Amino acid sequence: MRVDFVAILPELILTAAICGVLLADLVLPKDKTWLAMPLSFAGVLATLVAVLNLAGKSRVTLAGMFVVDDFAITFKVVFCVAALLVFVISHDYLKGDDIHQGEYYVLILSSLLGMLTIASSRDLITIFVSLELISVPAFVLAGLRKSDLKSNEAALKFFLFGVLSTAVMLFGMSLIYGVTGATNLRSIATVLAVQPISHELAVLALFFIIVGFGFKISAFPFQWWVPDTYEGAPVPIAAFLSVASKTAGFVGLLSIVFIAFGKLADVWQPFLAVLAVLTMTFGNLVALQQKHLIRMLAYSSIAQAGYILLPLGVASATDAGINREVFTASILYLLIYAFMETGAFAVAVVVGKKVGYLISDYSGLNGRSPALAFAMGGFLFALAGVPPFAGWAAKFFVFKAVIDGGGGWLAAIMAVNTVIALFYYAAVVRRMFFETPVDRNPVTLTPLLGTAVALTAVVVLVIGILPDLFGKVASYSALF
Repeated sequence: MRVDFVAILPELILTAAICGVLLADLVLPKDKTWLAMPLSFAGVLATLVAVLNLAGKSRVTLAGMFVVDDFAITFKVVFCVAALLVFVISHDYLKGDDIHQGEYYVLILSSLLGMLTIASSRDLITIFVSLELISVPAFVLAGLRKSDLKSNEAALKFFLFGVLSTAVMLFGMSLIYGVTGATNLRSIATVLAVQPISHELAVLALFFIIVGFGFKISAFPFQWWVPDTYEGAPVPIAAFLSVASKTAGFVGLLSIVFIAFGKLADVWQPFLAVLAVLTMTFGNLVALQQKHLIRMLAYSSIAQAGYILLPLGVASATDAGINREVFTASILYLLIYAFMETGAFAVAVVVGKKVGYLISDYSGLNGRSPALAFAMGGFLFALAGVPPFAGWAAKFFVFKAVIDGGGGWLAAIMAVNTVIALFYYAAVVRRMFFETPVDRNPVTLTPLLGTAVALTAVVVLVIGILPDLFGKVASYSALF
């Protein structure tokens, strides 16, 4: 088996960074443990440079199990950028907290390694191993506040649902291997095309695989762990799970359904359409009732997963043009969602540490910190799909793909859900700008947190005005 070390250089660099941070944590005195953050930041930055160096250079290694193409590179960049933003958000958040910083950053780096490998995985084995590498550190991260009962509950629920989904997914993968005798995604597609007798078992296997991924992407009815886990986990970890971990789940799902089961699109397409509708509707309706901002963002992220899934509900087994548009729309939404959601969580960290995490704590924020209020308003309106913020472009491309695919009823349900979502996003904005603050002390931004908020805000605004910047990236990143 030939190993292309250039193709796996980003993963090698990140592995070295994990070992370096772990070793540094062992030898550094307690008053220097904060150095874990800059060391981790430097490791991810070096990994990002190695990823960018691979741009435009398609490579295949490990007998076709690991592929470096435009799709893989795009999402490796997204994962690295998301991790860097989470590190920046975490630095100030962890001050005065009892969380062990070395352990914290090593676990994030380990989960990130799984995200990099899943972006290049074109085999059931590497996809499964990558998902476990993403999930296991995340279980621990959710419960790092060992003396906090909410954190313990968050980690336990996350772990139990994760183990169940893993078992279901593994059963589906074992079925498809038994049917086809292959684990490579393209080999599976080839066998299914010439062995129609295996069709029924393949459909059953696909069902179990999608159910397993439903947990990873927090789709209904597999989302029950999300609100409690996001609320109980450290807020930067909630951001990491909401953005990077969810995106990794979608990367694996898109790879499997379009590469291995593309010819069975007529089978999985209706199932994913119903799943998308239920997911977005449930997320939005429950988010309306929330009084805790992190729980509101948790249910909002469930609804956002429904929007990302929606184009897959009109995929075709025969029309490559529709499939490309569908695939591109989902990728574009994932790219934009990463910045919208991370920005909202960054503001939540600032306000939460100074004031609190209840939505009522945002009353009069404009009088205490106009910059934060305007930034949060932009992120929330972006998530709602209001121009000129980037979210409108994400929803527009999804809406167009669904209409072009003949899913008029899906587009109508999406439009209704968008209106519902606007109510709870706008309610927070109303509190920030039109209510009197209980406390008039200013809420200040540290340089690091200010950088994270400003960067995400600029991206959300620029992409809203020039959506083709991400649109071209999404188009180049299509698997076909």
